[in-house]
Amino acid sequence: MSSIDHFDLRSFDLNLLVAFDALMQEGNVTRAAARLKIRQPAMSHSLATLRVLLQDELFVRVGQAMQPTARARMLAPRVRLALQQMQDVLHWEESFDPAVHQRTFRLGFSSELELLVLPELTAILRRIAPGIRLQGRPIADGEVHDLLDNGAIDVAVGCFDYSATRHRGRKLFDQSLACCFNRDLLDLEVPIGTDAYLQTEHALISLNNTLQGCLEDALARAEARLNVVIAGSEFLTVFAAVSSAPLIMTVPTRLASRYGRMFGLTLSPVPLDLDIPPVSMVWSAQSDRDLGVVWLRERIERIIERQEPIPLLKLGAS
Repeated sequence: MSSIDHFDLRSFDLNLLVAFDALMQEGNVTRAAARLKIRQPAMSHSLATLRVLLQDELFVRVGQAMQPTARARMLAPRVRLALQQMQDVLHWEESFDPAVHQRTFRLGFSSELELLVLPELTAILRRIAPGIRLQGRPIADGEVHDLLDNGAIDVAVGCFDYSATRHRGRKLFDQSLACCFNRDLLDLEVPIGTDAYLQTEHALISLNNTLQGCLEDALARAEARLNVVIAGSEFLTVFAAVSSAPLIMTVPTRLASRYGRMFGLTLSPVPLDLDIPPVSMVWSAQSDRDLGVVWLRERIERIIERQEPIPLLKLGAS
C-alpha cells in the first residue's frame, strides 16, 4: 500500500470533492447546491476553487447544462469511489458472530482463576463457538498491565488493579478461604478450631519461593504463622498431596467447593480472619468496545455468577 501525504491532504478541502461529485451527478450548479443544501454562490465558489486547484475548467456551460471536460470525466469515477469508501467507513459497524467467527483469545490468570474459568468456558465455546480458540497463561500482578497494553493478552482475571485510565475492569467477587483435609488421615472436628488449625501441618500454594506462599501477607496481618511442610506451585498438585497425607490445605472457597470433593476432601471454614483481595476482570481501554472481547467478558462473568460456593458447613458435614 502506497504511503499517504497527510500534509498534502490537510491543505486540500475534501468537501470540494463532494461538490465535484454533486456537479457530475446534476450537471447544474443550482441543482447541485440544492443537493448539498447550500446556496448557489457557495457552490459556484467551490467550482471556482476546484478549477484553480486542478488547473482545468472541469465544467463548461452548454445551454442550460454544465458539461464535464475530459479531465473531469477522468476524475469522476475515482472521486466517486473515494467518497463511497469514506461513506462506508463512517457508517461501518463491527459485528461478531461466535458461531462462525475465527479468533484466538488470550487470557491471563492469577493463582487459581484459570481452574475456575477455563474448563467451563471451554465447554461453552465448543458448543456455541467452534471457531474460537483460547490460550490461558499465569501472570503476576506486576506484569498484567504491560501485557494488556501490548496486546499479549485480551483479558486478565485475578487480584488485579484497574485504576489507570488506560485500563477498564469489573470486580467479579470477594474472596474467602476454606480448609481442605482428608478425614481418613486427620481426626479433626468441623469446623476446625484455631488451635488445631495452627498446630496441624499444612500444604500451601506458593508462587513466591516462600513456604507461607500466597497467604504470606494475609497471615502477617493476622499475626499468625502456619506449620507449612509442603508448598507447591500448582493447586492440583497440592490437592493430591493433601488427599494422601495428614495435612490441611487452605485455598479460596470457590476452588475448594469445586475441586476439594473431587479429591475426597472435607471442607471447613478457616478459623482466622484472613484478609485477601477481591477477584476482578481487567482489560485494556483499547479493546473496551471490541465486540469479540465484550462477548468473552460476558461469558466469563456468567461463569463466575454460576459458581457461588455451597456453604462450607454443609460441605464439611457430608
